[in-house]
Amino acid sequence: MAQNAFDNAMAQLEKAANIMDLDTSIHTVLKQPERVLTVAIPIVMDSGETRVFTGFRSQYSNTLGPYKGGIRYHWNVSLDEVKALSFWMTIKCATVNIPMGGGKGGIIVNPKELSEGELERLSRGFVQKIWRNIGSDQDIPAPDVYTTPQIMGWMRNEYESLVGHSDPGVITGKPIEDGGSEGRSFSTAQGGVYCVIALAKKQHLTPENTTIAIQGFGNAGSHMAKILHGLGYKIVAISDSKGGVYNKDGMDPNVAEKIKKEGGVLGVYCVGSVCTPSELVTEGHCKIITNEELLELDVDILVPAALENVITKENAANIKAKAIVELANGPTTPEADEILFEKGITIVPDVLANAGGVTVSYFEWDQNVKDEHWTEGDVLQKLETIMVDAFDAVWNKKEEYGVSMRTAAFVQALQRIAEKMKT
Repeated sequence: MAQNAFDNAMAQLEKAANIMDLDTSIHTVLKQPERVLTVAIPIVMDSGETRVFTGFRSQYSNTLGPYKGGIRYHWNVSLDEVKALSFWMTIKCATVNIPMGGGKGGIIVNPKELSEGELERLSRGFVQKIWRNIGSDQDIPAPDVYTTPQIMGWMRNEYESLVGHSDPGVITGKPIEDGGSEGRSFSTAQGGVYCVIALAKKQHLTPENTTIAIQGFGNAGSHMAKILHGLGYKIVAISDSKGGVYNKDGMDPNVAEKIKKEGGVLGVYCVGSVCTPSELVTEGHCKIITNEELLELDVDILVPAALENVITKENAANIKAKAIVELANGPTTPEADEILFEKGITIVPDVLANAGGVTVSYFEWDQNVKDEHWTEGDVLQKLETIMVDAFDAVWNKKEEYGVSMRTAAFVQALQRIAEKMKT
C-alpha cells in the first residue's frame, strides 16, 4: 500500500477523539489492538516440498462483543494492514450498533497460485494455529479478499474437529447448506445501496437523474451496480483492475458482467476491438477509461469499491463527484479527506457504507447460536432498518458537530465504546 493503513486509522481516531474530548485513558487503550497473533503455517505443496506461510490475526477490541472480522489471502498482507482493518471493524460494528467487536486476519499468499488441495491445507493449517483464540463467544472470522464460503467451510470443519464439538457460529460467510445466511453474498453491496438511497433523499436526487461511477467490479461493486441499475439509477462508469468503460447515457451492468465472464479483455467489458458489444450501452458511445480517470468523472455519486488509498492528496482536488460512497475499506487518505471536506463533497465513509457485510455476518452468527434460519426477505428487512438508522444517526451527528460524516461516524462509535468501557 502506498500509505501505512494503521497510521491513517490512528489519524482518524485522533481527530474524532479531540473533537468529542474522549477520555484520555480510553483513547490510550484504543491506540493498539488487545491481541495480535503472528503464526507460521507450514504446508506440504502438491510437489512434495514444504512452504511456510505467515498469517496474522488482530483482535482489536471486544468491548461491545466478540471480535468479528474477515480473513484475507493476499500477497500484500501486512501486520499494519490487518491491525488497521481490525480497528476499522471495531468502529464499523459500533457505528451500526451491533454487539460485535473488531478483528481481522490475513495470510501472505497469492491464492491464485495454489491448487484447491493446497488452499484447503493452508486454510486448515491457519485454524490449527489460532483455534484456541477463536470461537462463537470469542472471535468470529469471516471471508474477505480472495477468501470464499468454501474456505470458511473448511475452517469451521477444522475448528470443530479440534474442539471436539459443533460450533456453527465460529465462522460466518459459510455456504448456505453449512449454516450460512441468506443474503450474505451481496450484503456489503446491499448495505451500500441503502446508504445511496438515504443520501439521495438528503440531496434531493431522483434515481433516473442520478449518475453513478463505480470503481471496482468485484463481488461488492458488481452487485451494487446491478441493484442500483434495477432501481433506476444511471450507472455511467464501471471498472476492474484492467481498466473501465464510461458512457454518459448509462449502461446495463448485467450485460457488462455477462461480457466480462465470456472473455472481456480490454477494460472489463470489451471483447474484440474497443467496446464492440453494442448491447452494453443503452445509447451513445462507450469510452475506454482508466481507473484513475473514473475517479475524476463529473458524476453525482462516486463509489470506490476496490482498493485502499485510491483517493489521495494528489488527486483529491480533481474529484468532481458531488458525493462519495465508500464501498471499499480505506479508499480515501486523511489528507484527501480534508481536501474533499473543504470542497463540500459529502463522503459516506467505509465504516458506515460497507457495514452491510458485517451486519449480515452478525445475523448469520445470531441464527447459528439460536439454531434458526431466516428468509432472505427477513434478512434484508433487518439490514435496511439497521443501515438507515445508522445513516440517520451519523448524519445528525455530522450536523451537531459540523464535521464530515466520517468524523461523525467515529464520534458516534467512540461514544458507544467509551460508554461500555466505563460500565
